[in-house]
Amino acid sequence: MKIKYGLQTEKERICSDERSITGECRAKIPEVVDQLVNSCFRDGCFEHINTDPLPSKQRAIDLIDRCRDILFPGYFRSQDIDHVSLKYKLGLDISSFYDLLALEIAYSIRHECIRHNKSCQQCDEQGKQKALSFVQSLADLRKTLASDVRAAYEGDPAVTSYDEVIFCYPGISAITIYRIAHLLYRLNVPILPRMMTEHAHSATGIDIHPGAQIGESFFIDHGTGVVIGQTAVIGNRVKIYQGVTLGALSFKRDASGELERTGKRHPTLEDDVTVYAGSTILGGDTVIGARSVVGGNVWLTHSIPADTKVILNPCLLLYFLTMLWLMVSNFYCSLPLLAK
Repeated sequence: MKIKYGLQTEKERICSDERSITGECRAKIPEVVDQLVNSCFRDGCFEHINTDPLPSKQRAIDLIDRCRDILFPGYFRSQDIDHVSLKYKLGLDISSFYDLLALEIAYSIRHECIRHNKSCQQCDEQGKQKALSFVQSLADLRKTLASDVRAAYEGDPAVTSYDEVIFCYPGISAITIYRIAHLLYRLNVPILPRMMTEHAHSATGIDIHPGAQIGESFFIDHGTGVVIGQTAVIGNRVKIYQGVTLGALSFKRDASGELERTGKRHPTLEDDVTVYAGSTILGGDTVIGARSVVGGNVWLTHSIPADTKVILNPCLLLYFLTMLWLMVSNFYCSLPLLAK
């Protein structure tokens, strides 16, 4: 083994230079840290420098998964349940779910108290009471979700079983999370319901605000791009397809220029309505009457009576395309004349 003394190879010199550059770069990091720390004490910076815990997105997702196990026992994380162990397993699951939900609700309420400088709202007590009200509603929630699963099975000839709907359909996943969040929304739990539905939005592409009111046997087929606004009202046995928007027509502002955040801004769909892909229905005064059908790619900003079918007029569409073709043809035919 040969040992070199005092001489540095070209490779060793390059490595030494790289280490020197790395050290110089790292020496600038404290300056960046100081800039960021100073920016946190200026207006216009969003931060939460406080020892009080915030509601957590990861815990919200954990609550969704735990609640889904309770609502659909045996389907997801706990698949080793039989009739003997069902009561024991559900008892354990509901008990642990209640404790975690009460804590997260308390965090959410406390966050609102601090944000708005409110007096003490008994956050822990409210968390326990609201969590209890939620778990007391789980049996009714299961019945409603069962109607949603049946609606998907009966409304789509491509599905082969109820299990396929529960495991595979993004619409059912989004509706399940919406119904969990909507219960919390009705209990006046801040921020947590929206965290849940935005998780569903990220996972499925279906955006349902937890404040929307949706009846039983609701089916979203395919689902990608569906948007249902905060004040939308949807009746029973309604079916909508991908790309449907139930949105606001415009945003009113008060005298100070701030957005008005109250009042009905989104449409109403009465019982047994079907809305096909790509349609947009806007406005708080817009009502789609019972048993009506809205065809694909329709834009609606006014009400329609019950038993109405709304579709694009294919004759007008054909006429427009024909006229466009004639205009283009005439233009190109006239080019030689223009050249003369």
